[in-house]
Amino acid sequence: MDAVATPDISLFADFRLDRRGGALYRRDEQGVFTLLAIGRRALDILGLLIERPGDLVSRGEIIEAVWHGRAVEDSNLNVQIAALRRILDRDREQGSCIQTVSGRGYRFVTPVARCQDDAHTASHAIALPDRRAPRLSIVVLPFANLSDDRQQEYFADAVTDSLTTDLSRIQGSSVISCTTAFTYKGRGVGVRQTGAELGVRYVLEGSVQRAGTQVRINTQLIDAETEAHLWAERFEHEIVDLFALQTEIVARIANALSVELVTAETARPTVDLDAVDYFLRGRAAFNKGPTRDNYVESIGLFERALILDPTSVSVQVSLANALISRVLEGMADSPAADVERIERLITHALTVSPRSAKAHFVKGQLLRHQHRPVEASAEYETVLALDPNSTSALINVGRCRIRFGSLDEAILPMERSIQLSPRDPFIGSRYEAIARVHLLQSRIDEAIRWLERARSASPLLPVVHLSLASAYGLKSETERAAAELAEARSLAGEGSYPSIARMRPGADYVPKIQALFEATYLAGLRQAGMPEE
Repeated sequence: MDAVATPDISLFADFRLDRRGGALYRRDEQGVFTLLAIGRRALDILGLLIERPGDLVSRGEIIEAVWHGRAVEDSNLNVQIAALRRILDRDREQGSCIQTVSGRGYRFVTPVARCQDDAHTASHAIALPDRRAPRLSIVVLPFANLSDDRQQEYFADAVTDSLTTDLSRIQGSSVISCTTAFTYKGRGVGVRQTGAELGVRYVLEGSVQRAGTQVRINTQLIDAETEAHLWAERFEHEIVDLFALQTEIVARIANALSVELVTAETARPTVDLDAVDYFLRGRAAFNKGPTRDNYVESIGLFERALILDPTSVSVQVSLANALISRVLEGMADSPAADVERIERLITHALTVSPRSAKAHFVKGQLLRHQHRPVEASAEYETVLALDPNSTSALINVGRCRIRFGSLDEAILPMERSIQLSPRDPFIGSRYEAIARVHLLQSRIDEAIRWLERARSASPLLPVVHLSLASAYGLKSETERAAAELAEARSLAGEGSYPSIARMRPGADYVPKIQALFEATYLAGLRQAGMPEE
């Protein structure tokens, strides 16, 4: 094949890189190119190396081009190069496509051919048989700067860049690179045309307006095929630390979209469901919140996905997460059997994908259930190192700190979790966690305030009613306490919460916290009518 100079389509080995579309494809045994899951940073680095095949590209050049001159640790670049090698060098008998020049940089050593357009690619490499956009595919268009001060353009661009990075962490998502998205800046191209050109199902657009010490950010998620507006949000904040503000707003948008994108995708009509459809429907059912029926539905859907694709790590981890969540919330009919299966699923998942943040989170949940808070806390910290905006890890870091006796320090990550995802489907459980800290510190009225919010958000969550029973018992409101205890037992199932002896915290709680439980939580349950034995 003759190499024709163009920056858009590059072919090498069994791969096809579409820089304009922000996508990498691998040719399968039938000669058909299939889309690969790859992060935006890694894709940008690959594009830069491919522009200069055979040439040394210094680490500084890569950081300047990909991170736009931001100060980043060397390990960040190392992680991206390692991710590229895992994809490009799989089943490769000779050396890596990417050669390391020690202390200097990297060189792309595989021959690269460039093509004029997709038609040229099709005639030589067999075109994609299905031009439908991938599921959960999205582009973040450059946010518009509506401020009078044009120098604020950098802030709008930074929000776009950071949001693209955070959305790429959503499990199963395909996110167009920031480099490609910025080619649409100021072009006034319609959403439908943008979606068709980039091959995405969803477009996120927004605007930034700064006036004095206030900043307002508007965002909206749009279906690229129908141009229907699926979700919109406005964020207004006082500016204290601009970088911290940017980080918080980006995290809140990304956490919200993690739910909204799955909801939108599962609403699409589908005749013949495949493994991915069942997987997404399982996530949508799980996102409806912690109830016995929702757990049964989501687990069943994940089971069907696993039958169709037994090697999928994403499905294995999501199934394990639903199972451990059901166990921890006291809604499992056979918790021992669930735990045994979780152990098998998560051991395999971490063997195959050791940097999976969600797999580490599930392992942390399992360890917490097994009364091993030190090891659980280490897993949650690993999650936060991989995904600093994981609200689930934050809330459970707080729960572990309760066991360690650091009550004041426990509330900080819990509040951060709520701040980053105020509409989370599991928000009721997070309110209850904060309430428990207040209850242990004998701030009963404050605990009740949080628990009533938890009950409004998650009325079918047994532990919320159990904690309310304790709180009302401590205030000597015995009728209300008894009613809440009865409701907790009804929701959790027969034989649940039988006695004070069964409710005492184990040795994984430090003695100080065990004593506080005895003086507050258990004392309140006694007043609610729970027997000693």
